[in-house]
Amino acid sequence: MYEAFYQLTQRPFSITPDPRFVYLTARHQEALAHLLYGFGSGGQGGFVQLTGEVGTGKTTLCRLALEQAPDKTRVALILNPMLGPRELLEAICDELQIDHQAQSGQGILKIHGALNRYLLEAHARGERVVLIIDEAQNLSRDALEQVRLLTNLETSTDKLLQIILIGQPELRDVLKRRHLRQLAQRITARYHLDALTQDETHHYIHHRLRVAGAEHCPFSDAAIDAIHAQSGGVPRLINIIADRALLAGYSMDQTSIDAPLVLQAAEEVAGEHIEQKASPLRGALAVGSVVLLMALGLGLAGLMARIDPFDASSAQPMWQQAIEAAPAEQAWQELATLWAELDAASIDTACDTPRAEVQNRTACLLVEGDWSAVSALNLPVVIQLTGPPMSHVLLVGLSDVEAIVQHRGQRHSVALTRLDRLWAGRFFVVWPDDGSRLSPGESDPIISAVKGLAAAQSSQPWQGDLNDTFDASFAQWLMAFQRRQGIASDGIIGPVTRLHLGYPQAQRGAPDSITQGTMER
Repeated sequence: MYEAFYQLTQRPFSITPDPRFVYLTARHQEALAHLLYGFGSGGQGGFVQLTGEVGTGKTTLCRLALEQAPDKTRVALILNPMLGPRELLEAICDELQIDHQAQSGQGILKIHGALNRYLLEAHARGERVVLIIDEAQNLSRDALEQVRLLTNLETSTDKLLQIILIGQPELRDVLKRRHLRQLAQRITARYHLDALTQDETHHYIHHRLRVAGAEHCPFSDAAIDAIHAQSGGVPRLINIIADRALLAGYSMDQTSIDAPLVLQAAEEVAGEHIEQKASPLRGALAVGSVVLLMALGLGLAGLMARIDPFDASSAQPMWQQAIEAAPAEQAWQELATLWAELDAASIDTACDTPRAEVQNRTACLLVEGDWSAVSALNLPVVIQLTGPPMSHVLLVGLSDVEAIVQHRGQRHSVALTRLDRLWAGRFFVVWPDDGSRLSPGESDPIISAVKGLAAAQSSQPWQGDLNDTFDASFAQWLMAFQRRQGIASDGIIGPVTRLHLGYPQAQRGAPDSITQGTMER
């Protein structure tokens, strides 16, 4: 939109990872060195731990490390660690393309044995196998214990598996727990990735602008200082604020971005008023104002006595009024207006026990996840906000920086930074479903439609035929898909599996996707 105005070849501050824009500070280079240490023989089978705040560049570093992995290195990358011990082992096997289907229905030791045999064979070929677990702070206690047990896979001289744990700062707290001390003792390298300093923020912004073709920097030094102050040096927030500031400058026909414009952009991103630092002149003016107010005190008191008391709620943003003390019943009513086949009463009944047990052709599931989990389903959901009192709000749109909520038929934009303070990651997803459960060996026209959706998956799509027979090969693909989604890998096409495949989203009468909802508000 603004690229030509600023003589850029592309947007310099997109939050989508792009190797061309990577800027490595000395700390990022050191963190990358720790990851590559884990890839090499230096790890000696111990754990390598990398932590950092959200948006500091951990995922980008992981991608760089994968690109620089030594020859004869096999990597299993687990992006969704919210799995049980068996599901985690199965996901690792899937990543390494280990055929463990023969152990289906048998104990976890059988899968563990298949993995051990693979590692021994890889060791004999001179290959090194590395397991990377992202968002590792979400691993359950049992899953962490299973990860620890994997370090016991060894020969008389070498460990067979190198493990790298990547996570938010909470991972450090998790590993300090007494019952995990055996795992903590096996961590051979730790690194915590901090945010950028003020000087690094200047270099970072200039670097990205140069890559985008800029001949000069449109941001003043004071503007970049303001970006650093408002972002805390977190690269993702730097990108969001800088991008919004360029857009604001373009809309106002300003080729130079100053600090006040950055503060305005940061305020729009955060959805709140930003207090500026007080100056001596502002302090003097404040003192004078106090004296003046004292002199006029009696007159003001008399005036206030003749007008209605101030209604604090009227000063709140509309989105805040919409989400405060919003009852679940209101959210169900809002949701029912979006689905042609659902009504509020059926939703209320189904969500009374939200385990996707279909009632009145209505399924409801309570999910714990993050915004990416909401985005992956791409359906309107009811988010549960912390209280007191607890609120339930219908979310109909989602982007990288904001959400769209609906209340009493009206839609309001809310910055994700504001919702994050109120949302603990719990949300309800509701969809129409007949409750059927299709098993291997059955034939049904729905199976053909399900196979079509499976073939359209962006990751590891189904590549077999699209007939209406639930054959063994599709059952194997389905179980692997279920494990990747973190749902029960029973090999049955039930309500939750249909949801993750996108079956209800593709039906006539389904609501608009939440991405489209954001764009069309």
